[in-house]
Amino acid sequence: MADVNMINASDAALKVLEDWGVKHLYGLPGGSFDSTMNAIYNRRDTLKYIQVRHEEVGALAAAADAKLTGKLAVTFGSAGPGAVHLLNGLYDAKHDHVPVLAIVAQVPTSRMNIDFFQAMDEEPMFSDVAVWNRIAMTAKSVPAMIDEAIRQAYKHSGVAVVTIPKDFGWTPIPDNFVSNAENHVDPIYPDPDPKAIDEAVELIKNAKAPMVYFGIGAKKAGAELKAVAEKFKMPLVSSVLAKGVVEDEYENYLGSTGRVAPKPGVEVGFGTDLILWVGNDVPFSIFLFNRRAKVIQIDIDNEKLGKRHKIEVPILADAKKALAAIAAKGDELQPTPFYKAALADRKNWRDWQDSFKSNTDVPVRPEPIFDLINKDASDKAVYAIDVGNVNINFMRLIDLKTTQKWTTSGQYATMGYGIPAAIAAKTSYPDRDVYSLSGEGGFAMTVEDILTQVKYQQHIINVVFSNETLGFIEAEQRDDSKQPLSGVDLIDTDWATVGKGMGAKGYTVRTVDDMKNALADAKNVKGPVVIDVKLTHEMPLTTEHLDIDPNFTDPEKVKAFVEKYQAQDLKPFGYFMKEAQK
Repeated sequence: MADVNMINASDAALKVLEDWGVKHLYGLPGGSFDSTMNAIYNRRDTLKYIQVRHEEVGALAAAADAKLTGKLAVTFGSAGPGAVHLLNGLYDAKHDHVPVLAIVAQVPTSRMNIDFFQAMDEEPMFSDVAVWNRIAMTAKSVPAMIDEAIRQAYKHSGVAVVTIPKDFGWTPIPDNFVSNAENHVDPIYPDPDPKAIDEAVELIKNAKAPMVYFGIGAKKAGAELKAVAEKFKMPLVSSVLAKGVVEDEYENYLGSTGRVAPKPGVEVGFGTDLILWVGNDVPFSIFLFNRRAKVIQIDIDNEKLGKRHKIEVPILADAKKALAAIAAKGDELQPTPFYKAALADRKNWRDWQDSFKSNTDVPVRPEPIFDLINKDASDKAVYAIDVGNVNINFMRLIDLKTTQKWTTSGQYATMGYGIPAAIAAKTSYPDRDVYSLSGEGGFAMTVEDILTQVKYQQHIINVVFSNETLGFIEAEQRDDSKQPLSGVDLIDTDWATVGKGMGAKGYTVRTVDDMKNALADAKNVKGPVVIDVKLTHEMPLTTEHLDIDPNFTDPEKVKAFVEKYQAQDLKPFGYFMKEAQK
């Protein structure tokens, strides 16, 4: 029998990652992880290690990486506190349904279960977040477990966890494991049922106010969404995460709906009588539309059909195929008053927003600042968006192109996402310009990893909007629960100096001209920059409590709302419906 080459189990595990196309991984060493850190050193020419300064950042970066690329991303943590720190990022990956592998260390097997230093029963901790969660029982099983974990992460679009005791990582095993990577193929989804397509087209033809509500499941179907919208005169509204599937400049696209959305995307949902619901599983959807509207739902997962709304026609198929089939059927329809009103509402909203682009108030408004970011960003820009009022301003004020990318913490909505996501964006797309946009609350949570950007000389434009409040929570307390403001006040911080202290270039922005100069200068900086924008304390216009139509709201309340938000030029959707019916 021929001699078999031997390899340490952790080295064998990393070879499996490479077989699956993994190019880098994010993490922070700990003593229990030393055997795998040794393997990372050994594989340094073929696998790039990104040293983060907090394990949560590594896990959030991996989640963002998977969202941006569509491929499996990898993070790791040591036993005990390192493992616990991973959870926030792993839950983000779980909730936004992306494949992430977490490699977790455990103390040596001889020290397990005897109340040893940093030892804990880690497996139960990951049982809720992971689609697959196992601890290695032998060194020889380690590469096979990594392979299976990746298969499961891809299959279920979720988190897989492999826990490796320290001694197993050092243990020599035969170097003969063959991964399953070559056998991995993308799933083939069913073609739509022709009868269901006919039923859908008939419902659309007979509707007086049809619209399309699409989610991230339609991310490859931008052209087909446009074809349906134009042929059947249906306005398009997206989930938050589906921003960018069609360009924001497209006249049939009203934006997203929900709390962070622009006004037209919110209003149109309550006037519709038929929704073509595509690749969307937003939990808040039940609150955002006319409950009596009929629904045609397209999804690749039959468990999603009818989950958020009663439906008339279920279509189990790929969004691209189903939309193309619908667009190929029937005759082109004439614009309805609903359609005309929707497009007029969109124009009115965008004109109102644009009216503030030249505003020079101090502290600055968001509109002129985001206008400058739009102009600065290339057609290949990547945006990493934190959680809070920055989501509102991004959704409304960044005119995203289909060639650009962006990511945020969607359903999990964890603050602190912006900086880790920007690290991931620049790692996977080093030749693209990358912007992290954060409020000061989220920025403070992961600001230590500006050091990571500095270490790897990542040219990232980190913009932090500071106005001494947790703005999103302040608005919820004031508008929703109508309680005294509690725990939302923040102290003023000089974030530019914080950035400089970490080795980044720092700028403080108090005027629009300051922002122009900062962005112009930042182009010549090799590493990261931190731009601290001293933003107005005024909250973004609330669309969840849109007191703008005197036909449905006390005129005095409307007057107060209009004065508060300088919304004198905004008209309610009902106004445009009346105009369209003349």
